[in-house]
Amino acid sequence: MKAIRVHRPGGPEVLEIEDIPRPESRPGWVRIRVRAFGLNRSEMFTRQGHSPSVRFPRVLGIECVGEVDDSGGTDLAVGETVAAVMGEMGRAYDGGYAEYTLVPRERVLAIRTTLSWEVLAALPETYLTAWGSLVDALAMESGQTLLIRGGTSSVGLAATSLAKGLGVRVIATTRDPSKAAVLRENGADDVVIDTGRIADEAKRRVAGGVDAVLELVGTVTLLDSLRAVRPRGIVCNTGILGNAWVMDRFEPLEDIPSTVRLTAYHSSTTSSERSTAALQAIVDGVAAGRYRVRVERRFGFGEIVEAHRYMEENRGAGKLLVVVDE
Repeated sequence: MKAIRVHRPGGPEVLEIEDIPRPESRPGWVRIRVRAFGLNRSEMFTRQGHSPSVRFPRVLGIECVGEVDDSGGTDLAVGETVAAVMGEMGRAYDGGYAEYTLVPRERVLAIRTTLSWEVLAALPETYLTAWGSLVDALAMESGQTLLIRGGTSSVGLAATSLAKGLGVRVIATTRDPSKAAVLRENGADDVVIDTGRIADEAKRRVAGGVDAVLELVGTVTLLDSLRAVRPRGIVCNTGILGNAWVMDRFEPLEDIPSTVRLTAYHSSTTSSERSTAALQAIVDGVAAGRYRVRVERRFGFGEIVEAHRYMEENRGAGKLLVVVDE
């Protein structure tokens, strides 16, 4: 089979297409014929050498969609439509950047859908992360106000769509004024140009502060986000678009306003059963037109270097996809 492997950390050019053996069947593991996969910034960080636990050579890819090729003795049927997501996929073992991948059963989500592979590939990691952040971490309710920091990211756009479906008022941010129209087209009620310090502006638009902040930029704006919410409001740190994993200093008693709550969401901790139910709800919502899917650009398998370069340069707003069969 063909696979995209990384032998050493570096720029997009280290992604190499190679012929390697198809993964052998293994009890409790599911072999998937990969039809398409989404690109994620965590894969870019791994490629750059920022994932100390990863050993090269490695086939990257924390998600994919396709069909069961070998069930590994599990309850899944050959030919069944599935998505595979996270669980050290593409890190501890080879991931979705290949024609076939072998994944533990608990990371495989069976889906009933007539959506195209291209649309389906835009959903698993992005929408499940947004869903978990809004539903599990922030417990958003109709009538509340949500500030999405990093609104033009694929997770930010997905979160906007899901939040609007929940009846939430959404304020989305972008550093680039030219992308404000994209946010409004995607359903945002209001847009703030992010200068890095927008807490006062958020409180000007929502008296007393917003109910919640979905923090996708991460540590570089987290303290400002904590000041943007009302008393007893909540901030969920889900992303690290700012490319900084740690803070130079953090003094909880000083930096967290009284009664404001801080949490985080990690998609890898959600059970397979809950993820399957959530993804099915998302897929059904997309099919019914309740949720929007914004695919920024699709690439062919042979265009993986260009695809990673596009992602690294932050050129677009939306999900980037790779379709395996061209």
